[in-house]
Amino acid sequence: MNRHFLPICCLLSLALQSFLHGDWPRWRGAQGDGTWNGPEISRVLPTAGLKRVWKTKVFPGYSGITIQDGLLYLMDRPNSEEGKGMERIVCLNASTGVEVWSFSYPVDYGDMGYGKGPRSSVTVEDGRVFTLGARGHAFAFNSQTGEKIWMRNLVAEENATVPIWGFSSSPEPHASEVLFHVGCQPTGSVLALSQANGETKWKVGRDEGAGYAPPLLIESKGGPQLICWGPNRIMGLPIGGGQAYWEVPYEVKYGVSITKPIYHEDIILVSGYWHGTRAILLGEKLGDAKILWSDEINLRGLMSQALYRKGICFLLDRSSGLSAFELKSGKILWRDQHQLTPSERNPQASIVWSEQEAGDALALNAYGELVFINLGKEGYTEYWRDQIIGKTWAHPAYSNNRVFSRDDKSVVCHELPLATKSVRK
Repeated sequence: MNRHFLPICCLLSLALQSFLHGDWPRWRGAQGDGTWNGPEISRVLPTAGLKRVWKTKVFPGYSGITIQDGLLYLMDRPNSEEGKGMERIVCLNASTGVEVWSFSYPVDYGDMGYGKGPRSSVTVEDGRVFTLGARGHAFAFNSQTGEKIWMRNLVAEENATVPIWGFSSSPEPHASEVLFHVGCQPTGSVLALSQANGETKWKVGRDEGAGYAPPLLIESKGGPQLICWGPNRIMGLPIGGGQAYWEVPYEVKYGVSITKPIYHEDIILVSGYWHGTRAILLGEKLGDAKILWSDEINLRGLMSQALYRKGICFLLDRSSGLSAFELKSGKILWRDQHQLTPSERNPQASIVWSEQEAGDALALNAYGELVFINLGKEGYTEYWRDQIIGKTWAHPAYSNNRVFSRDDKSVVCHELPLATKSVRK
């Protein structure tokens, strides 16, 4: 059957299947917030460990993995001379690891630090793949065939400001547009391009540079707004362009505004390596925003976005490991003392809810260990862990009953053990 002419009932069936099986069409999952709509995972690790389904060679890069409709996407950097070479987008069959298509283009990293490869994850939306390279090359491709739809050089064309360690913010879909946090000057912290043809539709936000985190779209009491954490300020911005609704100064050392903000209970939370955590309370009107609390000593995140559940946040602190604290007060409830991932200069673990109501979560730490844990107000419980990949900062993806991870040499698919009973304890 020609896949371009599937009956409507088949298309609906495929869409429902994709939803039920929890595809991973963007960075941090379907909602971009670290939640996964997957099957119930066994709290007992098989004696032989996780079953490896396939392994495929790739080149270095920090780009996380994206899964949609049976296809896997990532970015890497083929072997090249120092400071020169290519960036590549590659699409694999998620069931077999066999390459479906790839696209490479020349890019010069110059003396950019941590220059082994692209940073941002691929975004899949409405049959298109959107990418952002470390030096500002934005692309759209046909998700099935890899045919290039459009390309923009955002540095040359929009005066985007390259961060010290390159663009890292993954493209953020919104309606018929795709949003890029690229720090256009003199205005345009966030740049909106047409998904169809790459045309610039609007710009919003003023900062002297670009942050590393994607913007966050929220529905506040006052109405919809776009939360952008740049290297110098946290902003509440109007969708479609215009003056900022509010700004909170927050200049961070080296511009490392890395983690994507979270929003719960009318509170925006950001956390940084050098200058700690800010909780911003939003009011009844779009311009109402004030610092609720801040902590520059005890809560300092880095690359791992905080998770939220029932009034409690769980954040990987740079000094004390995984930490639980009250969102409304910042009161610290417990620390895991580096159980999840070892203490080091740049601790990292990509943590997602596998069953938020029960408090179960999956974490891939910087040493390539997949750890199945429970997070609650009282403390941290570890069910099991297994080594599935080499050292990595790249975010994994989850789909069906599988986890997909990558390091600088390969991308690997493992099968997750499923619970035998449908009812949790």
